[in-house]
Amino acid sequence: MDEKLQKVLARAAVGSRREMERWITQGRIKVNDKVATLGDRVTSKDKIKVDNKIINQKRTEIQQRVIVYHKPVGEVCTRDDPEGRTTIYSNLPKLRTGRWISVGRLDLNTSGLLLLTTDGELANKLMHPSSEIEREYAVRILGEVSPEIIKQLTTNVPLDDGDAHFSDVKESGGQGANHWYNVILKEGRNREVRRLWEYFGFAVSRLMRVRYGDIKLERRVRPSKSEALTEKEMLDLYKSVGLKYTVDETPKKDKSRFKANSTGSKYKGKSSSNRR
Repeated sequence: MDEKLQKVLARAAVGSRREMERWITQGRIKVNDKVATLGDRVTSKDKIKVDNKIINQKRTEIQQRVIVYHKPVGEVCTRDDPEGRTTIYSNLPKLRTGRWISVGRLDLNTSGLLLLTTDGELANKLMHPSSEIEREYAVRILGEVSPEIIKQLTTNVPLDDGDAHFSDVKESGGQGANHWYNVILKEGRNREVRRLWEYFGFAVSRLMRVRYGDIKLERRVRPSKSEALTEKEMLDLYKSVGLKYTVDETPKKDKSRFKANSTGSKYKGKSSSNRR
C-alpha cells in the first residue's frame, strides 16, 4: 500500500509532516533518485533519500515514544543555534534511530512543559489547530487587571495575524503590583500569550507552560530534565488525536504522573519561588 511521502518520513521521525513538506519543496528529498514533489506517494519498495542519504525503510515503522521536558529560561528550541546558546536537544535522551520532534516551541524567555516524540504523525496531530488541544500557562503580570479586560481577553482581541482569545483566565495569587494568572489557549501561535497581554499594555515578567492537553508538568521533573510518559498517558494521548498506540507487552509498573482528566494547574502565584 502506498502512502504520502511526507507522512512516511514524519512517521520515521525524520521530521514533522510540515517540515517534510518544506524539505520536499526545497528539493532535499529524492524517491528512486528523482527529486520528489508534493503529492508523491511511496511504498516500502521505494528508495528514499534525504539530503542524498538513504532512509532505511525499517525506520518508517512507527516509533512511539513521548517525553515531557522541563525547558528553563535561556534554552532555545532549535537543533543548532548560530549564537551558540544551549538548545533543548543537548539535554534529551539519546536515540538509536530516528530523532526527537518538538510538539510546538517555547521562546527563549518562556519556561515549562515541552512534549517531544519520535512519532512525526503524532506530532502533526498534536500541533494541528483542528485538534484544539488546550495549552495552559502560568503568567505573571505587572499591574491591576480589570474585569472588563479579563472579559475581552476571553472574547476577542485583534492581533496582527488575526483575532485571538484565551479560553479561560483565572487569577492565581500574587503580591503588590505583580499578579499571577493561569490562562488557557487552544492554538500555538508565535508569542500569543505575551501578545494578548501586551495588547492591553501589560508587561509579562514570567511565563511558564504547565500543561499540554492532560499532560501536566510535575515538580519532580527539574529544569533541563525529561521524563517518559506512562503507558496510560500514551494511550490517552494517542486516543485524544484519533491515533492508535501499540501497548508494550513487557511487564512493568504503570505509575500515573497525573490525575486523569485533571485540568487545574498546581502552579500558583504565591509559590513562585518554587517554579524553577
